Amino acid sequence: MEELLDLKQLLLKGDIKGSLALVEDLEEMGRKAIIDKIRSYAIILLLHLIKQQAENRTTKFWDVSIRNSIREIINTNKRRKAGGYYVPVEELTEILVAAYPNALDLASLEVASGNYEPEELATMVNQDEIIDFALSKIAH
Repeated sequence: MEELLDLKQLLLKGDIKGSLALVEDLEEMGRKAIIDKIRSYAIILLLHLIKQQAENRTTKFWDVSIRNSIREIINTNKRRKAGGYYVPVEELTEILVAAYPNALDLASLEVASGNYEPEELATMVNQDEIIDFALSKIAH
């Protein structure tokens, strides 16, 4: 990472203020990467939860995908050395809400062989219920 080389140079120059600003940028970049990864798994999780509710059934594949997505979100969110989590519950909720339209779009391609538009599918499922269920599985 070029930023680490820049940080080294700033530290060698004794530029503490510049170094701290760069550290804050690095923290923000790392946090964004974590949020993006959580969001990706959230889309997969919500996709299969939407399909389960819309079709009132499940498959072994959906169940495994749901469990895998939950584990990956939890593992990604867990701070290894400091303990705790990167993203608090309130932000996890925001991530799920933001991911929901993407999951709904994808689900519309699969539910009933793709016969529903996302807007139609949205009326067939309960978004709050799905998000609450997902949150209950990933939040500690």
